[in-house]
Amino acid sequence: MRYFLLYILCEVCMSSYAQYPPQAGLAGSTAIGATSSQFVGWATHCDVYRGFMDIANPSLGYVTAGDSSFAIGMADGSVVSLGDSGVAVLTFNGSIYNGLGADFAVFENGFRNPADSEEAFLELAYVEVSSDGINFFRFPSTSLTQDTAQIAGSGTYMNARKLNNLAGKYIGGYGTPFDLQELANTVGLDINHVTHVRIVDVIGSINGHSCTDDNSRKINDPYPTAFPTGGFDLDAVGVINGISMCVHTPNNEAFIHIYPNPATDNITVSINNNSQQVTSLILTDIIGKELMYATFTSSIQISLSTYPRGMYYLKFKDTNSNQWVEKVTKL
Repeated sequence: MRYFLLYILCEVCMSSYAQYPPQAGLAGSTAIGATSSQFVGWATHCDVYRGFMDIANPSLGYVTAGDSSFAIGMADGSVVSLGDSGVAVLTFNGSIYNGLGADFAVFENGFRNPADSEEAFLELAYVEVSSDGINFFRFPSTSLTQDTAQIAGSGTYMNARKLNNLAGKYIGGYGTPFDLQELANTVGLDINHVTHVRIVDVIGSINGHSCTDDNSRKINDPYPTAFPTGGFDLDAVGVINGISMCVHTPNNEAFIHIYPNPATDNITVSINNNSQQVTSLILTDIIGKELMYATFTSSIQISLSTYPRGMYYLKFKDTNSNQWVEKVTKL
Protein backbone atom coordinates (compact mmCIF):
# COMPACT_ATOMS: atom_id res chain seq x y z
CA MET A 1 0.00 0.00 0.00
CA ARG A 2 2.86 2.37 0.83
CA TYR A 3 4.38 1.94 -2.63
CA PHE A 4 1.02 2.39 -4.27
CA LEU A 5 0.47 5.69 -2.44
CA LEU A 6 3.96 6.81 -3.42
CA TYR A 7 3.17 6.02 -7.06
CA ILE A 8 -0.08 8.03 -6.89
CA LEU A 9 1.78 10.93 -5.27
CA CYS A 10 4.36 10.93 -8.07
CA GLU A 11 1.64 10.91 -10.69
CA VAL A 12 -0.08 13.86 -9.04
CA CYS A 13 3.21 15.76 -8.88
CA MET A 14 3.90 15.06 -12.55
CA SER A 15 0.47 16.37 -13.48
CA SER A 16 0.53 19.41 -11.21
CA TYR A 17 3.92 20.89 -11.96
CA ALA A 18 5.20 22.26 -15.23
CA GLN A 19 8.01 20.26 -16.78
CA TYR A 20 9.10 21.92 -20.03
CA PRO A 21 10.12 25.33 -21.46
CA PRO A 22 7.51 28.11 -21.15
CA GLN A 23 5.66 30.20 -23.70
CA ALA A 24 7.50 32.47 -26.16
CA GLY A 25 8.87 35.61 -24.56
CA LEU A 26 9.36 34.10 -21.12
CA ALA A 27 12.73 33.24 -19.59
CA GLY A 28 13.80 29.74 -20.56
CA SER A 29 11.55 29.46 -23.61
CA THR A 30 12.97 27.61 -26.62
CA ALA A 31 10.66 29.41 -29.07
CA ILE A 32 12.46 30.71 -32.18
CA GLY A 33 11.22 33.88 -33.85
CA ALA A 34 10.40 33.75 -37.54
CA THR A 35 13.03 36.37 -38.38
CA SER A 36 15.82 34.59 -36.48
CA SER A 37 19.15 34.36 -38.30
CA GLN A 38 19.26 30.69 -37.25
CA PHE A 39 17.10 29.78 -40.23
CA VAL A 40 18.97 28.87 -43.39
CA GLY A 41 15.96 27.79 -45.42
CA TRP A 42 12.24 27.06 -45.50
CA ALA A 43 9.98 24.38 -46.96
CA THR A 44 9.69 24.69 -50.73
CA HIS A 45 6.83 22.22 -51.32
CA CYS A 46 3.85 21.06 -49.28
CA ASP A 47 1.22 18.39 -49.89
CA VAL A 48 -1.87 18.55 -47.71
CA TYR A 49 -4.41 15.85 -46.89
CA ARG A 50 -7.35 17.58 -45.20
CA GLY A 51 -9.11 16.28 -42.12
CA PHE A 52 -12.73 16.75 -41.04
CA MET A 53 -13.99 19.88 -39.29
CA ASP A 54 -15.22 17.47 -36.61
CA ILE A 55 -14.15 13.85 -36.91
CA ALA A 56 -17.11 12.84 -34.72
CA ASN A 57 -19.49 14.46 -37.21
CA PRO A 58 -18.14 13.81 -40.73
CA SER A 59 -21.29 15.24 -42.30
CA LEU A 60 -19.88 18.71 -41.64
CA GLY A 61 -17.23 18.01 -44.26
CA TYR A 62 -13.55 18.86 -44.44
CA VAL A 63 -11.75 22.04 -43.42
CA THR A 64 -11.08 24.43 -46.29
CA ALA A 65 -9.06 27.37 -44.99
CA GLY A 66 -5.83 28.21 -46.82
CA ASP A 67 -4.00 25.97 -49.26
CA SER A 68 -0.70 24.13 -49.37
CA SER A 69 1.17 27.16 -50.76
CA PHE A 70 0.55 28.98 -47.47
CA ALA A 71 2.96 26.58 -45.72
CA ILE A 72 5.79 27.29 -48.16
CA GLY A 73 8.47 29.85 -47.44
CA MET A 74 9.09 31.96 -44.37
CA ALA A 75 6.54 32.05 -41.54
CA ASP A 76 4.28 35.02 -42.24
CA GLY A 77 0.99 34.29 -40.47
CA SER A 78 -0.73 32.82 -43.53
CA VAL A 79 -1.75 29.25 -42.73
CA VAL A 80 -3.32 26.13 -44.14
CA SER A 81 -5.75 24.38 -41.77
CA LEU A 82 -5.37 20.61 -41.48
CA GLY A 83 -8.59 19.65 -39.67
CA ASP A 84 -9.01 16.69 -37.35
CA SER A 85 -6.15 14.26 -38.02
CA GLY A 86 -5.19 16.13 -41.20
CA VAL A 87 -1.69 15.71 -42.62
CA ALA A 88 0.87 17.93 -44.32
CA VAL A 89 4.09 16.62 -45.91
CA LEU A 90 6.83 19.18 -46.57
CA THR A 91 10.03 19.01 -48.59
CA PHE A 92 12.98 21.34 -49.08
CA ASN A 93 15.67 22.43 -51.55
CA GLY A 94 18.08 20.34 -49.57
CA SER A 95 18.11 17.99 -46.62
CA ILE A 96 18.09 18.62 -42.87
CA TYR A 97 20.92 17.20 -40.80
CA ASN A 98 21.56 16.63 -37.12
CA GLY A 99 23.64 19.58 -36.00
CA LEU A 100 24.15 21.32 -32.68
CA GLY A 101 20.83 21.88 -30.92
CA ALA A 102 17.53 22.19 -32.78
CA ASP A 103 17.60 21.32 -36.49
CA PHE A 104 14.26 22.72 -37.66
CA ALA A 105 11.17 24.45 -36.27
CA VAL A 106 7.43 24.28 -36.99
CA PHE A 107 5.20 27.36 -36.91
CA GLU A 108 1.49 27.58 -36.06
CA ASN A 109 -0.75 30.60 -35.33
CA GLY A 110 -1.65 30.23 -31.65
CA PHE A 111 -2.29 33.39 -29.63
CA ARG A 112 -1.47 34.46 -26.09
CA ASN A 113 -3.93 34.85 -23.22
CA PRO A 114 -4.02 38.64 -22.69
CA ALA A 115 -4.52 38.08 -18.97
CA ASP A 116 -1.70 35.56 -18.43
CA SER A 117 1.56 35.47 -20.44
CA GLU A 118 2.08 31.82 -19.41
CA GLU A 119 -1.02 30.72 -21.31
CA ALA A 120 -2.11 30.68 -24.93
CA PHE A 121 -4.72 29.22 -27.25
CA LEU A 122 -2.84 26.34 -28.85
CA GLU A 123 -3.65 23.63 -31.39
CA LEU A 124 -1.19 20.77 -31.49
CA ALA A 125 0.29 18.31 -33.97
CA TYR A 126 2.70 15.39 -34.05
CA VAL A 127 5.92 15.85 -36.01
CA GLU A 128 7.51 13.07 -38.07
CA VAL A 129 10.56 12.94 -40.33
CA SER A 130 11.75 10.74 -43.17
CA SER A 131 14.88 10.18 -45.23
CA ASP A 132 13.05 8.62 -48.19
CA GLY A 133 9.53 10.09 -48.22
CA ILE A 134 8.00 6.71 -47.40
CA ASN A 135 9.13 5.65 -43.94
CA PHE A 136 8.32 8.28 -41.31
CA PHE A 137 9.38 8.39 -37.67
CA ARG A 138 7.63 10.41 -34.97
CA PHE A 139 9.28 12.56 -32.33
CA PRO A 140 8.40 11.25 -28.86
CA SER A 141 5.85 13.65 -27.39
CA THR A 142 4.65 14.49 -23.91
CA SER A 143 1.45 16.17 -22.73
CA LEU A 144 0.99 16.85 -19.02
CA THR A 145 -2.14 18.93 -19.58
CA GLN A 146 -5.07 17.70 -17.50
CA ASP A 147 -7.25 15.14 -19.26
CA THR A 148 -10.30 15.07 -16.98
CA ALA A 149 -12.19 18.02 -18.49
CA GLN A 150 -12.31 18.72 -22.21
CA ILE A 151 -10.58 21.92 -23.33
CA ALA A 152 -13.28 23.82 -25.18
CA GLY A 153 -12.98 24.54 -28.88
CA SER A 154 -12.58 28.27 -28.29
CA GLY A 155 -11.68 30.67 -25.51
CA THR A 156 -9.64 28.20 -23.45
CA TYR A 157 -5.90 28.52 -22.90
CA MET A 158 -3.06 26.08 -22.27
CA ASN A 159 0.33 26.23 -20.57
CA ALA A 160 3.33 25.47 -22.81
CA ARG A 161 5.30 24.21 -19.83
CA LYS A 162 3.20 21.04 -19.93
CA LEU A 163 3.99 20.23 -23.56
CA ASN A 164 7.03 18.73 -25.27
CA ASN A 165 7.79 17.76 -28.88
CA LEU A 166 4.35 18.81 -30.10
CA ALA A 167 4.13 21.39 -32.89
CA GLY A 168 1.92 24.31 -31.98
CA LYS A 169 3.36 24.66 -28.48
CA TYR A 170 4.23 28.31 -29.18
CA ILE A 171 2.18 31.28 -30.36
CA GLY A 172 2.16 32.63 -33.90
CA GLY A 173 5.44 34.04 -35.15
CA TYR A 174 7.47 31.63 -33.02
CA GLY A 175 8.58 28.16 -34.10
CA THR A 176 8.61 25.02 -31.97
CA PRO A 177 12.10 23.50 -32.36
CA PHE A 178 12.90 19.84 -32.99
CA ASP A 179 16.27 18.14 -32.51
CA LEU A 180 17.03 15.12 -34.71
CA GLN A 181 19.42 13.81 -32.08
CA GLU A 182 16.34 12.53 -30.24
CA LEU A 183 15.79 10.07 -33.09
CA ALA A 184 19.40 8.84 -33.24
CA ASN A 185 19.78 5.11 -33.89
CA THR A 186 16.28 4.87 -35.36
CA VAL A 187 16.41 2.04 -37.88
CA GLY A 188 15.39 3.29 -41.31
CA LEU A 189 16.17 6.96 -40.63
CA ASP A 190 19.33 8.86 -41.52
CA ILE A 191 19.27 11.82 -39.14
CA ASN A 192 21.93 13.51 -41.27
CA HIS A 193 19.75 13.31 -44.38
CA VAL A 194 16.14 14.15 -43.58
CA THR A 195 14.24 15.03 -46.73
CA HIS A 196 10.61 15.15 -45.54
CA VAL A 197 8.82 16.56 -42.51
CA ARG A 198 5.27 15.37 -41.84
CA ILE A 199 2.81 17.22 -39.61
CA VAL A 200 -0.16 15.23 -38.25
CA ASP A 201 -2.96 17.07 -36.46
CA VAL A 202 -3.66 15.96 -32.90
CA ILE A 203 -7.36 15.37 -32.24
CA GLY A 204 -7.70 16.97 -28.83
CA SER A 205 -10.80 15.07 -27.77
CA ILE A 206 -10.50 13.15 -24.50
CA ASN A 207 -13.87 11.41 -24.91
CA GLY A 208 -13.46 9.71 -28.26
CA HIS A 209 -11.10 9.71 -31.26
CA SER A 210 -8.41 10.55 -28.70
CA CYS A 211 -4.73 10.99 -29.49
CA THR A 212 -2.07 10.09 -26.95
CA ASP A 213 1.51 11.03 -26.17
CA ASP A 214 4.36 8.56 -25.82
CA ASN A 215 3.29 7.71 -22.27
CA SER A 216 -0.26 6.88 -23.44
CA ARG A 217 -1.68 10.03 -21.87
CA LYS A 218 -4.57 11.60 -23.75
CA ILE A 219 -3.56 14.87 -25.38
CA ASN A 220 -6.18 17.47 -24.49
CA ASP A 221 -6.33 20.50 -26.78
CA PRO A 222 -9.22 22.66 -28.08
CA TYR A 223 -11.99 20.40 -29.37
CA PRO A 224 -14.19 20.52 -31.30
CA THR A 225 -13.10 23.22 -33.72
CA ALA A 226 -15.87 22.57 -36.21
CA PHE A 227 -15.00 25.40 -38.57
CA PRO A 228 -13.33 25.68 -41.99
CA THR A 229 -10.25 26.76 -40.01
CA GLY A 230 -10.35 23.76 -37.66
CA GLY A 231 -7.42 21.73 -36.46
CA PHE A 232 -3.73 22.52 -36.63
CA ASP A 233 -3.00 25.65 -38.69
CA LEU A 234 0.37 25.18 -40.40
CA ASP A 235 2.29 28.38 -41.14
CA ALA A 236 5.79 27.17 -42.04
CA VAL A 237 8.70 24.83 -41.36
CA GLY A 238 12.06 26.53 -41.04
CA VAL A 239 15.40 24.74 -41.47
CA ILE A 240 18.21 25.49 -39.00
CA ASN A 241 20.72 22.82 -40.01
CA GLY A 242 20.46 22.12 -43.74
CA ILE A 243 22.72 21.09 -46.61
CA SER A 244 22.37 20.61 -50.36
CA MET A 245 20.52 17.42 -51.20
CA CYS A 246 21.69 14.83 -53.70
CA VAL A 247 18.66 12.82 -54.80
CA HIS A 248 18.90 9.66 -56.83
CA THR A 249 16.98 10.15 -60.06
CA PRO A 250 16.91 8.13 -63.28
CA ASN A 251 19.36 9.23 -65.98
CA ASN A 252 16.64 9.60 -68.59
CA GLU A 253 14.13 12.39 -67.87
CA ALA A 254 11.48 10.34 -69.69
CA PHE A 255 12.46 7.23 -67.76
CA ILE A 256 9.14 6.72 -65.96
CA HIS A 257 5.68 7.35 -67.38
CA ILE A 258 2.63 7.38 -65.07
CA TYR A 259 -0.62 8.03 -66.90
CA PRO A 260 -3.18 9.30 -66.47
CA ASN A 261 -2.10 11.28 -63.41
CA PRO A 262 -4.34 12.49 -61.78
CA ALA A 263 -6.53 9.45 -62.34
CA THR A 264 -10.03 8.31 -61.42
CA ASP A 265 -9.64 4.56 -61.82
CA ASN A 266 -6.55 2.89 -63.31
CA ILE A 267 -3.02 4.14 -63.89
CA THR A 268 -0.37 2.65 -66.11
CA VAL A 269 3.27 2.75 -65.08
CA SER A 270 5.82 2.12 -67.80
CA ILE A 271 9.55 2.41 -68.24
CA ASN A 272 10.84 3.03 -71.73
CA ASN A 273 14.42 2.05 -71.01
CA ASN A 274 15.04 -0.14 -68.01
CA SER A 275 18.78 0.43 -67.96
CA GLN A 276 18.36 1.27 -64.26
CA GLN A 277 17.03 -2.31 -63.80
CA VAL A 278 13.99 -1.39 -61.75
CA THR A 279 12.89 -4.51 -59.91
CA SER A 280 9.88 -3.55 -57.82
CA LEU A 281 7.37 -0.87 -56.89
CA ILE A 282 5.21 -0.24 -53.83
CA LEU A 283 2.02 1.83 -53.69
CA THR A 284 1.44 3.57 -50.35
CA ASP A 285 -1.00 6.10 -48.97
CA ILE A 286 0.10 9.49 -47.64
CA ILE A 287 0.69 8.02 -44.18
CA GLY A 288 3.08 5.44 -45.65
CA LYS A 289 0.82 2.38 -45.31
CA GLU A 290 1.69 -0.17 -47.98
CA LEU A 291 -1.27 -0.82 -50.29
CA MET A 292 0.31 -2.87 -53.06
CA TYR A 293 3.65 -4.49 -53.94
CA ALA A 294 4.60 -5.66 -57.41
CA THR A 295 7.67 -6.92 -59.21
CA PHE A 296 8.45 -4.87 -62.29
CA THR A 297 9.61 -5.43 -65.86
CA SER A 298 8.58 -2.66 -68.25
CA SER A 299 4.89 -1.88 -67.72
CA ILE A 300 2.15 -2.46 -65.15
CA GLN A 301 -1.44 -1.32 -64.63
CA ILE A 302 -2.59 -0.39 -61.13
CA SER A 303 -6.22 -0.01 -60.08
CA LEU A 304 -7.05 2.88 -57.76
CA SER A 305 -10.80 2.24 -57.88
CA THR A 306 -11.05 0.88 -54.33
CA TYR A 307 -9.06 3.71 -52.75
CA PRO A 308 -10.47 7.06 -51.56
CA ARG A 309 -9.60 10.32 -53.28
CA GLY A 310 -6.28 11.81 -52.31
CA MET A 311 -2.56 11.57 -52.84
CA TYR A 312 -0.53 8.34 -53.02
CA TYR A 313 3.12 7.44 -53.49
CA LEU A 314 4.80 4.99 -55.85
CA LYS A 315 8.15 3.84 -54.48
CA PHE A 316 10.56 2.30 -57.01
CA LYS A 317 13.63 0.21 -56.26
CA ASP A 318 16.42 -0.98 -58.56
CA THR A 319 19.00 -3.77 -58.36
CA ASN A 320 21.49 -1.48 -56.61
CA SER A 321 18.93 -0.74 -53.85
CA ASN A 322 18.51 2.84 -55.06
CA GLN A 323 15.02 4.14 -54.35
CA TRP A 324 12.91 7.06 -55.55
CA VAL A 325 9.33 8.18 -55.21
CA GLU A 326 6.67 9.51 -57.59
CA LYS A 327 3.34 11.02 -56.56
CA VAL A 328 -0.04 9.88 -57.82
CA THR A 329 -3.35 11.64 -57.28
CA LYS A 330 -6.72 9.86 -57.17
CA LEU A 331 -9.59 12.16 -58.20
